[in-house]
Amino acid sequence: MTTTTHGRPAPTQNPASPLRESVRRTGARCAVLFLVATVSTGLSLALPLTLGRALDMLLTHPDGTGAMRWVLWCAGIVLLLAVLDAVETVLGGTTSAHATAWLRHRLTGHLLAVGPRAGERFGSGELVARLVGNAAQAGTAPASLAALLAALAGPVGAVVALGLLDPWLAAVFLAGAPLLALLLRTFTQDSSRCVADYQEAQGRIAGGLSEAIGGSRTIAACGTADREVARVLRPLPELTRAGHRMWHVQGRAAARAVALAPLLQLGVVAVAGVLLVRGRLTVGEMLAASRYAVLAAGVGVLVGQLSGLVRARASARRLGEVLAEPVTPYGSRRLPPGQGRLELRGVTARRGGRTLLDGVDLVVPGGSTLAVVGRSGAGKSLLAALAGRLADPDDGTVLLDGVPLPELDHDELRRAIGYAFERPALLGDTVADTIGFGVRAAPPDRIRAGAAAARADTFVRRLPDGYATPCRDAPLSGGERQRLGLARVLARDSRLLVLDDALSSLDTVTEHQVVDALLNHSPGGTRVIVAHRVSTAARADSVAWLDGGRVGAVGTHARLWRERGYREVFADGEG
Repeated sequence: MTTTTHGRPAPTQNPASPLRESVRRTGARCAVLFLVATVSTGLSLALPLTLGRALDMLLTHPDGTGAMRWVLWCAGIVLLLAVLDAVETVLGGTTSAHATAWLRHRLTGHLLAVGPRAGERFGSGELVARLVGNAAQAGTAPASLAALLAALAGPVGAVVALGLLDPWLAAVFLAGAPLLALLLRTFTQDSSRCVADYQEAQGRIAGGLSEAIGGSRTIAACGTADREVARVLRPLPELTRAGHRMWHVQGRAAARAVALAPLLQLGVVAVAGVLLVRGRLTVGEMLAASRYAVLAAGVGVLVGQLSGLVRARASARRLGEVLAEPVTPYGSRRLPPGQGRLELRGVTARRGGRTLLDGVDLVVPGGSTLAVVGRSGAGKSLLAALAGRLADPDDGTVLLDGVPLPELDHDELRRAIGYAFERPALLGDTVADTIGFGVRAAPPDRIRAGAAAARADTFVRRLPDGYATPCRDAPLSGGERQRLGLARVLARDSRLLVLDDALSSLDTVTEHQVVDALLNHSPGGTRVIVAHRVSTAARADSVAWLDGGRVGAVGTHARLWRERGYREVFADGEG
């Protein structure tokens, strides 16, 4: 069962539920598709009997008296079958399209609700593969299921028709029916395993390609393109083997069907011939019996439908693994009046089996500026993420103005805390959109004020269309991108500002100007800055020195500078 948490989807516990829910979401279309397919199957069952009747009339009335009507009936059935086949094709395509769109919408919303944790677990390339490829395959499940149910009516109806012509005909066919059922069952089981291996190998290739694209400049600079191609395509032999196994399974099933189905058909025809000789069947009924034997043994159609359903189920299982990742829950509390006092109580956070922060206790008074320094791997970025609940600690509590962050309402939390990052994402259609991102109907004067504070207004005005320039058409350096990210956070009226290495690409003069703007921005707000330069740490009200996953000391830069270990952090260029 799917529930919601403050308007956001809760995790899906059963991996198969995406398939069931997609069927339920497209229930009306599936019902119409099933009805059309069933009518088509019914007409296919009526056609042999009609042909047989027309043949009998021609044999008994060589002048054609009475036969023309049955011939017209045959022509009408063939015409209707062609029309219904076209309708079934259109309905199947639209049903799959709607189911795929819904699955992608749900998966995208869930991933955004889970947050960065989803990318850390699955990898961006793997997530893209599941969102694009697996969602499209799983989206075919409703149409495949409706078509399969209708296709099952064909063999069942054909066996019933054989029984109506003569019980011996149905008995001969049913004698071999268990072998057909075993064939379909074996095919389904073997195909499921092959499809799962194939899709897993596809996901690993997509993940490797995503990593290579992200590091394309490094690859080009090092001249290792050939090596990276080999790395990305390393799962290709496994993909090939899985693909070959899929074809082998399907070919083996088809070969067995080719061997078994004709034997059953020959058995039915032989018995029909005996019955014809004995006068229990007419020539037309024998023709109908031969056609019904073909329909009853139509394993090929069922194998094709089952194959599609197996692939859809395997894809739905991969989507279910993502949907089972729990979303970040939020409370309903509001913040009391305050200046943004941030407090970490006994915070411990682990990543990849390592404890990066161990029992951290830290208090940042409201309205003050805290610089966080430490060597690489000391947990600075993780502490910055915990401060605004972009991540949750494994133990301990983070509070803002006395309220634990998990108890805050989602919108309240995001309004209260603003972030700037080392490599900000330029989201939105235009430069103005990316600065105002996250603020509903941000007024132009606020956007320009944020840009001016981040020292971005000058270069933005030089762009072809100024603030209306599309982000994709704006040639920006690393420092200019960082300033747009800073402009975004400075355009917000946040109680707490967190800068995670957001000044690293700025020159010394620009950094000095931006820090001035930060210190003067929101006098009632708190600022937490991950600092790498002495000048930034020196201008903060206090400095938290992280060392070995713990807070080594908290104090002014002047006081901490007396500590040799603190000075060595900056001497190594790792502050």
